[in-house]
Amino acid sequence: MFKGSIVALVTPFTQEGKVDFEKLETLINWHIDNDTDGIVVFGTTGESPTLTIDEEKEIVACAVKTSNGRIPIIAGSGSNSTQEALHRSLLFEGMGVDGLLLITPYYNKTNEEGMKQHFLTVADKVNIPIILYNVPSRTGCQISIPVLKELSLHPNIVAIKEASGDISYVMEVSKLITDDFSLLSGNDDTIFPLLSVGGTGVISVWANIMPKEVHELVKTFEDGDIATSLQIQQNHLQLINTLFVETNPIPVKNAMNMLGFQVGPLRLPLADLSEANEKLLSEVLKSYREALEWK
Repeated sequence: MFKGSIVALVTPFTQEGKVDFEKLETLINWHIDNDTDGIVVFGTTGESPTLTIDEEKEIVACAVKTSNGRIPIIAGSGSNSTQEALHRSLLFEGMGVDGLLLITPYYNKTNEEGMKQHFLTVADKVNIPIILYNVPSRTGCQISIPVLKELSLHPNIVAIKEASGDISYVMEVSKLITDDFSLLSGNDDTIFPLLSVGGTGVISVWANIMPKEVHELVKTFEDGDIATSLQIQQNHLQLINTLFVETNPIPVKNAMNMLGFQVGPLRLPLADLSEANEKLLSEVLKSYREALEWK
């Protein structure tokens, strides 16, 4: 169900700092028109730590209504509180999302049994698919392979978004891939390598500005055109790396505004790019000018 190019969608804000639901609807339709295969709302890229639960509910309602079943809507429902993650997961399931993205319990830095029970508590109660999210650079913890092996057997846990950047870990995860459990890249610079060990797609920041290219990278690999898939990855490495020159989603949101998407400001504690990095981003975007036109 979850494969191809799944965009980790930015949350558009008005200049007054409120969620811009008209722009959100426009972005979702634009992604559907440009071959995006799924949408994650209020993940890391959507500035989830700064959103209230009421705003998240409104975002889910807008996304589900706008998509209208055309592509899957996945809601970030994770928390470092297991009960809060369960509450949010059940809430968003009831509102009609197609799947849930659950991050590891950050800050707490739980032990092995706690990590397992955290995810199982949610998986046992919901009736929609769960994607685990492993990103130790942000959370300070990682799902161990023994724990992941147990979790992968649960019928409601269907994938892992792997963003550790650790190829040895990825190779161990690849051993767990089955028809019922898949591997998604959480890093745009390593989509192709993860596809090469059995991955089925990516949850992408880059897709916010180049949805067709990210979709094609995965699609050509699936179709057996390995050379084209590799070329797409290689040709866009400079842009991808520049989109992470500062903490995500600072660069991508700045890039979208430079390109005329008008997604508004960031919410504190995130601030705009430094002057030097803004200049760098602008120069890199110009080198991809034709492919980056608003369509």
